[in-house]
Amino acid sequence: QVQPAESGGGVVQAGDSLTLSCSVSGGTFVGDDMVAWYRQAPGKEREVIGTITWDAGSRHYADSMRGRFTIYRNYHENRAWLHMNGLKPEDTAIYYCNIQRDSVVYWGQGTQVTVSS
Repeated sequence: QVQPAESGGGVVQAGDSLTLSCSVSGGTFVGDDMVAWYRQAPGKEREVIGTITWDAGSRHYADSMRGRFTIYRNYHENRAWLHMNGLKPEDTAIYYCNIQRDSVVYWGQGTQVTVSS
């Protein structure tokens, strides 16, 4: 069982930056893993932010998320990261990472990000 674990959420001010972390609870990432970041705002559907492949580090972003969001991974720290700049109140959401491994998608519990104006 693969259990993603997100961390780094909190309450920030509009305009701040924040970096979220995704790790594998009790385990490690492996070569073919794909990590995806999503978010779900109150009353809205979950939306994808972007993805990164663990081995090659290839990144793709949803068009609406380009510019303020950066996904990267650190091999040695065994973590994937979502860095967010210029946060706005409308970025308030629960942020999730998922890990796709061997055609199965595993979801974390999410971490709350609240942006105050």
